[in-house]
Order: sequence, then C-alpha cells, then structure tokens
Amino acid sequence: MESFKTSGICAKEIKFDINDEGIIEKVEFIGGCNGNLAGIAALVEGNKVEDVANKLEGIACRNGTSCPDQLSKALKELI
Repeated sequence: MESFKTSGICAKEIKFDINDEGIIEKVEFIGGCNGNLAGIAALVEGNKVEDVANKLEGIACRNGTSCPDQLSKALKELI
C-alpha cells in the first residue's frame, strides 16, 4: 500500500493500492470527515490512476487545496 502525507487538509495521510494495470483498488484517508472521504474512495476505486488524478486536480476547499486535490497529487507522484 502506498502512503502520501497530505498538506493543508484535515486528513493527515492517504493510503492507496494500485494494481499492475494502473487501476486504483483501495483508497483510505487517515483523519478528516469519514463519510465524505469514504464516498470519494468508493467513487475512485476501480478507475484508472490517470483519469482520477486529472479529474480531481485543482479542486479547492481551503488553503488552495482539498482532499480530492491531495489525492490527485498523491496519484500524480506515481505517474
């Protein structure tokens, strides 16, 4: 499982698994609003890393970033 330390959001860390075909298999946010973050995880699991990273990039909440934006940054580190 990969791990990404977040910046500027309530969740402190994002953990995720990507299979050999570039499909997101599991996403787990550590901290933050559990219901919303579980919803994001459910929506992105089963999708291609590139597609999810591009769709979530730049979504802002506070501090110029958001949980979806931070997930995008984490995924783009792998690409």
